[in-house]
Amino acid sequence: MGTVLAQALDAPAIRRHEPIPDDVDVLLLAVPDTAIEAVAAEMPAGPLLGHVSGATGLDVFRGREGFSLHPMMSTPPGADPSILRGAGGAVDGTSDRALATAFALAEILGLDVTRVPAEDRIAYHAAGAIAANFLVALEACAERLAATAGISRQQLAPLVLATARQWAEIGPEAALTGAIARGDEGTVERHRATIEQRTPELLPVWDELAEVTRAVAGRRSWA
Repeated sequence: MGTVLAQALDAPAIRRHEPIPDDVDVLLLAVPDTAIEAVAAEMPAGPLLGHVSGATGLDVFRGREGFSLHPMMSTPPGADPSILRGAGGAVDGTSDRALATAFALAEILGLDVTRVPAEDRIAYHAAGAIAANFLVALEACAERLAATAGISRQQLAPLVLATARQWAEIGPEAALTGAIARGDEGTVERHRATIEQRTPELLPVWDELAEVTRAVAGRRSWA
């Protein structure tokens, strides 16, 4: 993330323990969450500090003026800075100046951000983890089962991408299709039996997600 942000902001990327130039006005810390507090304490007194953690509040600055700016986007090695444009995200600040700086940087980056206070940061970050990390894990399950029928990831991908687009555009209830959505429990049971036979390690995941899918479809409550 630090490399992508530096490129997108056309700013120098300074590694930890390298000297901080005297003319720096803002220092954006792109370090592991557990290191933010210690690194912030090492920084010179002049620049306004910020961090890019999604799950961390502002108490890590130990009372010093600062802000947070978290792009809700995965940035694998080699990611182009343009990946940030249009992404969601969260900001917060200890002062009006700090918050304004966070919003200004978000605008430069093309982010669609919301102020998310400390008490909501974990919920925000967990939602992002579900949306990104769990999606990848779920598709890995689909890929594993599909392989038993000779179907590749590349053949599954158009369905996944189209479904994600439909979810984004019309919401989960309208985007949901398939046997559970239409109440075809006979087919659902055949799905379950085949998964139990071919990839039994996926059955607990399938059972839980089938119940969640029934809730999205309105066929049972979320409780």
